[in-house]
Amino acid sequence: MSSAPIRANSRRMHDLRTEFFEEGKHLDAEGDPEANCHICRGRIDYDAGAGTTPESHNLDHYYPVSTHPELQEDWDNFRHAHTLCNQTRGAGAIDGGGLGEPLPDWW
Repeated sequence: MSSAPIRANSRRMHDLRTEFFEEGKHLDAEGDPEANCHICRGRIDYDAGAGTTPESHNLDHYYPVSTHPELQEDWDNFRHAHTLCNQTRGAGAIDGGGLGEPLPDWW
C-alpha cells in the first residue's frame, strides 16, 4: 500500500503562501533585506501579484517538496524568491552558480 503525497495546493498551503507573501511585503516596506530573493538577492516586486511577473514574489521551498514532502508546510523551509529565479532553480540545489552578491562596478 503506497501513501499518497502531500497535496501541494491545499487550503492550508494557500493560507501559508498568502501569509508568507504579506510578511515579505511588510519586510520590504521596512527595507529589510530578508524580503529580497534568497537566490539572487535582488529586490522582489511586491506590488505585482504573486507569481504574475518574473520579478514578482514566489514562495520557494529551500528543500524542494519533491525530495522533502514533509517540509512542504514548514515555515522554516520557506524562502522569498522571484518567480523567475524559483522557476529556473526548479528542484535543484542552490549552489551559487553565478547568482548571489553582485560585484561592485569598480571590481
